[in-house]
Amino acid sequence: MDGIGRQVWWALVILLLIPVMTSAQEDRNGCKDHPLFTRMENFYLSFCREREFDRVDFRDENGKEVKVEGRYSYSEYSLKKGFAVPSGLQIIKNFENAVKKIGGVKIYEKGGNDIWLKLDLEGKIFYVYVRAPHGSTYYLTVVEKAGMKQEVTADAKSLMNDIQAKGHASVYGIHFDFDKADIKPESEPTIREVAKLLQENKGLRLYVVGHTDNAGTLDYNLKLSKARADAVVKELITKYRIAADRLKAFGVASLAPVASNKTDDERAKNRRVELVEQ
Repeated sequence: MDGIGRQVWWALVILLLIPVMTSAQEDRNGCKDHPLFTRMENFYLSFCREREFDRVDFRDENGKEVKVEGRYSYSEYSLKKGFAVPSGLQIIKNFENAVKKIGGVKIYEKGGNDIWLKLDLEGKIFYVYVRAPHGSTYYLTVVEKAGMKQEVTADAKSLMNDIQAKGHASVYGIHFDFDKADIKPESEPTIREVAKLLQENKGLRLYVVGHTDNAGTLDYNLKLSKARADAVVKELITKYRIAADRLKAFGVASLAPVASNKTDDERAKNRRVELVEQ
């Protein structure tokens, strides 16, 4: 091969390599961020894996291994070329801060490169493990485990019995989108029973009181619980034609728990709506 031929050959090799080098810094086909988290700036998804159900090793508060089962998501992130490399500690602290902002907690941390976190979001429990052995790559594992599922256990008659006996009735089965006051469609059977209670007892006037667990700040939860109570009142007025002057909405956040907030099931019991006779 003469000199010109070699130049042409190398030019073709370089042209063929350029797309490969560029695509290597783009997200791997089929991979996407977990819905709970955004990625660190200037990183791309180099690998991912999801399973409907799997078991992984997690750590408890003492650093001992425990098994966690549920919906499994694993993601590997790599730093794009040409950008400053963060420390592993910077990466895991970013995740710790993000989790704490939405009411989660740090379970365990090791060596500034590994962190285990946990969130309890509207009855679903997320176990999060972040490993950042060096700043140019980090690994994110999320296991979603369903918490206690609260079903409709009270009809209009039993709600009235509670109100007559205690002056109030706890209502489970009214569900909201995470961190919002939007009522989910599956809440309709429960709200229908509340409407039936009011329709069958024409003289009954109620305070509709929103309650949360203790995840997040008190000020934020006071606003959220009030907004959710407002949403229930609005649904009863607009959809079931209950007179507005029979209902008043209040939110008390985590100030009136019916159980400890130490376990997932207990926190789920505290997330409720209560009907209090005026």
